Amino acid sequence: MPSLRLKEGRDRSVRRRHPWVFDSAVDRVEGDPTPGATVDILSAHDEWLARASFSPPSLIRARIWTWDAAEQVGPDLIARRWHSARAAREKWIQPGLVNAFREVNAESDGLPGIIVDRYGPFRVVQITTAGAEAWRDRLVELIASEDGIQGVYERSDVDVREREGLETRTGILAGEGPPDLVEIQEYGLRFGADLRAGQKTGFYLDQRENRRLLPSLVHGADVLDCFAYTGGFSVAALSGGAGHVLAVESSGQALAIAKENLARNGHAQDHWEGRQADVFEELRRLRDRGQSFDVVILDPPRFAPTSAQVDRAARGYKDINLLAFKLLRTGGLLVTFSCSGGVEPALFQKIVAAAALDAGVEARIQNWLGQPADHPVAMAFPEGRYLKGLVCRVG
Repeated sequence: MPSLRLKEGRDRSVRRRHPWVFDSAVDRVEGDPTPGATVDILSAHDEWLARASFSPPSLIRARIWTWDAAEQVGPDLIARRWHSARAAREKWIQPGLVNAFREVNAESDGLPGIIVDRYGPFRVVQITTAGAEAWRDRLVELIASEDGIQGVYERSDVDVREREGLETRTGILAGEGPPDLVEIQEYGLRFGADLRAGQKTGFYLDQRENRRLLPSLVHGADVLDCFAYTGGFSVAALSGGAGHVLAVESSGQALAIAKENLARNGHAQDHWEGRQADVFEELRRLRDRGQSFDVVILDPPRFAPTSAQVDRAARGYKDINLLAFKLLRTGGLLVTFSCSGGVEPALFQKIVAAAALDAGVEARIQNWLGQPADHPVAMAFPEGRYLKGLVCRVG
């Protein structure tokens, strides 16, 4: 089998079961592996360490499938990992209350480069690496064999594929294509998800438990929902008895779906206003007009997809959090998130603390928030903890 031989002293992370091997750790490639091929990872002293998929164009040169020398990478491994991930969700997800969740979470489920999200009778597959691409057909076969599957749709349209030397791709993989909006259920709330062209794989499934928490924080409150997308937090706020919600979102199409989601849940629009605008600009306008709110929600897109972009992202996070603090009334709550994998939880807390200091407010963390159980994080893979959130009380 082809192999990657590591440089002297660069095998520690592999021994600690981190699933990535960076190009800077590789001394040489032995054999002639093609992109996505399985390779052995060897130490500088010829010790077998792991078995991985090969990605020659990427800074992450290999992604590890197994640390067990006796375990072969093939259809059986893919099937075992798939069934294990599915079995775990049966323990984590409450039947009848939630029908949209993540079934496979890539590295943290032992299937690097593979994401599978469930939306009722539909599944959305996202393949992000050359190694995962090699097992795409086997994965689709496994998914399509499950009971109650109406269709499997691919959303491999993320920029990481370019770094893997892969073209983006979307389309039907099995069964029927999804309708324009697939209705999903979440703790008594209903939402329409655009599986063909919506953000991520159609909906922010990773915010499910945070939407569930929100009603306990907003009764009677004036709420500012920033980066509102299709109204997930807006619907949750109104369901919790918020007095009024101003939703700011740059996409008019997303706001149109948000209106539909309000109607799905029986909420009249006289307690909600959707405003199509750039959030940074709108926050400044609201500040200059002297407006204030009881609760401000910040759920921005990724500012730092990689660690190389952290400094720029930190400036963006500080700006929006500083403006949000200035818009809060005494006793108000800031519910703020970062989904940037390159921004670690401790750094995000420091950024928000610096924003509070510059805004001249006293703030205390009331809750730490994150991703739900169906988005698990492998112990040796802290990068898997990408979603960080804080609930901060002012005054």
